[in-house]
Amino acid sequence: MRLEFDAVLFDLDGTLIDSTAAVRRAWHRWAEEEGVDPAGLEGTEGKPAKDIVALLLPPERHEEGLAHYSHIATHDLEGVVVLPGALDATSAAGAKKAIVTSCTRDVTAARTAAAGLPVTDVVVTADDVDHGKPAPAPYLSAAEQLGADPRRCLAVEDTASGLESGRAAGCTTLGVGTGLDADVVVPDLSHARFEVDGDRVVLTLAE
Repeated sequence: MRLEFDAVLFDLDGTLIDSTAAVRRAWHRWAEEEGVDPAGLEGTEGKPAKDIVALLLPPERHEEGLAHYSHIATHDLEGVVVLPGALDATSAAGAKKAIVTSCTRDVTAARTAAAGLPVTDVVVTADDVDHGKPAPAPYLSAAEQLGADPRRCLAVEDTASGLESGRAAGCTTLGVGTGLDADVVVPDLSHARFEVDGDRVVLTLAE
């Protein structure tokens, strides 16, 4: 299968890097230090940090609580690694790509550096949009910064909420993992080959 796009919009966590252990560790440490019951973290995986903080702390403590989590999450990064195929995919897409994530800018930079992932020119974080996933805003913003029509972009995601965001923005969706409702699904990015051909990014899927 060969598909052509004006740009590729990659999710960060779960698609390009695996930081699950580091995220869980950071949130549990945060909860303990904030005096919050860690059970309240159940079902919040994948949500923007500001939403989790707002759920668990009173309004007057939101700003301080978010800063506290950001400090922990940017310092405890053991186990953050690049997922299979991610380096090849991002390198092959060249400048016709963006990173879209529900993380804050500081946490995104720290995880990217910890994984040894090259810095990308266009990165949309939770600090750049009013609403994280699921919502079209992150993907619409990424496409706009690349000067691309969202309907001619590929959104690469590993969660239902992320795929919903990409669809809502009008993007074609590539689901990475299993049991996902996407236009195309692959086990990991090693099964998807990208190359820039003129002004387009070509996606070829392994048979």
